[in-house]
Parts: sequence; structure tokens; C-alpha cells
Amino acid sequence: MSNIQTQSWLIDRRHALRGLGSFIALPLLECMTLARDTPSPAPRRSAFIYIPNGVNTLDYQITTPGKDFDFSRSLKPLEKHRDVVTPISGLHHPGSLGHHHNCQKIWLTGGQLGPTDRNTISIDQQMAEVTSPHTRFHSLEIANKGESLAWTADGIRLPGMSHCREIFASLFEEPKKGTKAQRRALRRKGSVLDSNLEEVRSLEKKMGTGDKGRLDQYLTAVRETEIRTQRADAWLDVPRPPISEADRKRTDREVPQTQAGEYYRTIYDLMVLTFQTDATRVATFSSGMEGQGLPIPELGISQSRHELSHHNGDPGHMEKLTQSDTFAVEQFGYFLTRLAETKDLNGRPLLDTTMALFGSGMAYGHSHGNANLPLVLAGGAGCGFCLLYTSPGPRDRG
Repeated sequence: MSNIQTQSWLIDRRHALRGLGSFIALPLLECMTLARDTPSPAPRRSAFIYIPNGVNTLDYQITTPGKDFDFSRSLKPLEKHRDVVTPISGLHHPGSLGHHHNCQKIWLTGGQLGPTDRNTISIDQQMAEVTSPHTRFHSLEIANKGESLAWTADGIRLPGMSHCREIFASLFEEPKKGTKAQRRALRRKGSVLDSNLEEVRSLEKKMGTGDKGRLDQYLTAVRETEIRTQRADAWLDVPRPPISEADRKRTDREVPQTQAGEYYRTIYDLMVLTFQTDATRVATFSSGMEGQGLPIPELGISQSRHELSHHNGDPGHMEKLTQSDTFAVEQFGYFLTRLAETKDLNGRPLLDTTMALFGSGMAYGHSHGNANLPLVLAGGAGCGFCLLYTSPGPRDRG
């Protein structure tokens, strides 16, 4: 049976071009066989994983500096990955302006959000602008309740998917109504965009300075949509890669979020498969919004992370928060293990070419503190990253 690693699904570029007409020049795709004198550079990938409401810093914070630091109780599950992880201390961001529910919104943007401010582009989308010409999908957004970490150049939040089966189908299954129907829909969308642009351009000369600024934001959004629509059309004639039975069993299924561990691991397996097949090179996963966060029934934790973080010094709630933190770190460790054992199309471990950032935009939920954010940088040796050893930051006791 053919599979991804044998690259038996490679297709000829001329075949892929057939039927496209002059709608858009097909980009150079990884799955197209081309004569080359030199190998193409290894893809570089990035993943961003968010946990809401901070952590119990008393059990999370690393207190010894240098290469031989001791892993804290909450970070202990990452000890086996010591050579590829860097816990980062001492960073903060004041951009939420006292509103802790903004912490997630600005985690990847660095924006300053007041009541009337617009967000800025997130770092994952900056990266996707570079990588998306080479992949079927611009980026992958996974988020509980649909509130993703990704923001466009004009400050619009991208929607996120949360159901495992939905994510698998969107990435690896052919359109239900067929390629022709999807192409018609995409081109209708393109026609609507063109009509809107003509109308807006006719009004541009009559606009004042303020309106022109808003117009620029609108045009930026239209340009992004146009590019993505055109690329989606160009990829319609490129077959989806075949998925091995083992990978399908891991990922092509629905897992309720009440089975937290199984849910997290399935999401991480989907991210690994996405990188392995080069469907996209940028992915974000938000496990919950501030004010929420999944309970963990298998650990006897029925409260959300938000409830646990507002513990008011209760030892029982603080212990459960530490257990929740450790559980989230364990799942991130599973992701790193899967990246390490999975090869990309060039036969290199995905962990070497994937930079993964794990953490929160809040340090200590009880006080809504955003100093000394809990962050871990992992992988990426093939992306030019090296281990960074920073001095431990101050312990925020809320």
C-alpha cells in the first residue's frame, strides 16, 4: 500500500496544470516531480499551543539557571526532552491593559488592546505568508469554541475548528460535492470580490483621511482573501495524499472533549499528520478561552481551568491547578515525541524542522498577572534555533 514516506503519490506538474486554464499560475508544489540539480531546502514549520488562565507558578516556575536546571514539578514531563526544550522565564506583556480576557488575543500579536483598539497580525500569520505558497493550506487553526490564536493583517480573528473529525475531513478528504462544484464556488467568490473592489474604487476619491484608513484595512482583507481563493483553486487538481491505516485510526475519528487526554492527543496527532504531509507548515492550537479551559474528568477534575485559577489560596484548588498544568505539559510532551518519531517527506524527523511554542498569555490567573509568562520553546534545530538558558524570573505569588 502506498504511503506518505515512499512519496508514491507524487504527480507530474503538467498533469496538475491541465484544466486550470489561465485562472492562476500553479505554484511550485512539494508533491510535483521536477528535475532539479540541487535538493530543495527543508521546510520549516511552526506550532503554537496555548493554555488559558496561566498556571500555578509556585509549582511551575524553574528556580535554577543554566544548562543543568532542575525541571519543576509541572514541567517534569518534559525532562526526557531536555535536549530540545527551553523553558523561558522573565517575559511579560502589558498589552491587555488590565483586561485579562485579552491575554489570549494578544499572545501572538503583541498588540495593545483597549476598548476600541484593533488587533494586529499574529506571528503565525506572518510566517504563513512565507510558507503558504508551498502548501495546500495557508495555515491550520484549531481552537476550543472557535476562538483561534490567529489574526490577519487587518486585525480580524480567523475562525478555528475544534472537532477532530471536521479537522481531518477538511485536510485530507476530497470535496463532498466534487472538484468542479468547489471550483465554481471559488470562482463565484472571486467574482464577488472583483465586483466589490470596483465599487469601492469608485468611492475612493470621495473619501476623507479617516475613511481611507478604513478602506486600506478592507482592501488588505480582500487581497488576502483573493490570494487564498486563487491558491485553493490551483490546488483542486492536486490529489490529496493517501493516509496510512495507522494514521487514519489515530486521527479520523470524533473524540469528545470530556475525554480530555484522548482529545488532546488526537489533536496533536492531526497536527503531526498535517506537517508530515506538508498540508501546511503553520498551526495554532488554543485549548480554551480565558474564562474557560477544559476540565479533566480522568483526573477527577470537574472544574474548568478558570475556576481552578481563581482559587483564593485554597490548597485543594491550587493542587488541582498544578495537576491540570502537569497534564497539559504531558500532552505537549506527547506532541514532541510524535514529532521526533515521525519523518517528513525528506526523511528528517519533524521535530528538527518544527519550532513549537507552548504557554499562556497570563502568568497567575488568581491575580490576572501577566509578568513572568509560562513559556516553553521546543524543537526547531533545523530552523536555526539553539537552546537558550535564561535566569529564572521572579516568582509571582499572586
